Amino acid sequence: MKPVLVRELIGETLRELRFAQGRTLRDVSTAARVSLGYLSEVERGQKEASSELLASITAALEVPLSVVLLTVSDKLAAAELKTRMARAA
Repeated sequence: MKPVLVRELIGETLRELRFAQGRTLRDVSTAARVSLGYLSEVERGQKEASSELLASITAALEVPLSVVLLTVSDKLAAAELKTRMARAA
């Protein structure tokens, strides 16, 4: 199994939030004052976002950073459980 990367879970969560709000990459990147290309790379899990960048993106999405991190934590726990169960089988 491929290891789960936190940066990929963060990107996935940010993208899900943006989609749920019906917003474009351009809209969020402008509000967060981050380049569109960099935000795209963060959402695809290709770039590690700093805590400052995450704070800017979550503020632009009007979602507390703690909510994003809690969601990521839940996804990581589920992925780890799945990996443990697959190894035990």
